[in-house]
Amino acid sequence: MRALSENEIRESFVNCSKGEARRLNLPRGLSELPWEELDFLGWRDPGAPDRGYLVAEREGALVGVTLRVPSVRRSLAKSNICSLCVTVHAGSGVALLTARRAGVAGREGNTVGNYVCADLACSLYVRGRKKSALVSRPEESLGLDEQIARTVANLDAFLAQVLA
Repeated sequence: MRALSENEIRESFVNCSKGEARRLNLPRGLSELPWEELDFLGWRDPGAPDRGYLVAEREGALVGVTLRVPSVRRSLAKSNICSLCVTVHAGSGVALLTARRAGVAGREGNTVGNYVCADLACSLYVRGRKKSALVSRPEESLGLDEQIARTVANLDAFLAQVLA
C-alpha cells in the first residue's frame, strides 16, 4: 500500500458523515508505518475501544469504513481464526467487527460483520512480522504471495458487502 496523508484517509470514509470522519482519531506515527508491507490500513481507536477503522484501495479508489467492536469477552482457552488473513488467535485476538453499510442502507441501520484480527494487523501476521499470542500460524501450502492475494480478496469481499 502507498503511504496515505491524513486528508486522504479522512476523505475515504463511506459509511460515516464528513463530520465524523474529521473527528476520528488517526493512528499514531502515521508517517512511520511500514506502508510497503500493508495491504490495508487498519487501527483501533485508543480513546474508544469499541471503534476501529479500515482504509483500503479498491478498484483504484480509497475506501474507508468505520467499525464497531462489541464488548464481548472471549475465553482464552479457545482459539479463533481471522476471516481475512486466516491467522489463528487465542481468545480475544479475533473480534467481530461490524460496519454500517454505505448510503441509505446504513442510515436505516443495516450492518455487515466479519471476524477479523482484533488489532487489524492482518498484513503483518501474513508476512510473519507480527506473531499471534499463544498460537502459532499453521503451515500452509500457499506461498506468501498467494496468502497476501487471499487476504486482499477476502477484504475486497467484505468491502463489497459494505458498499452494496
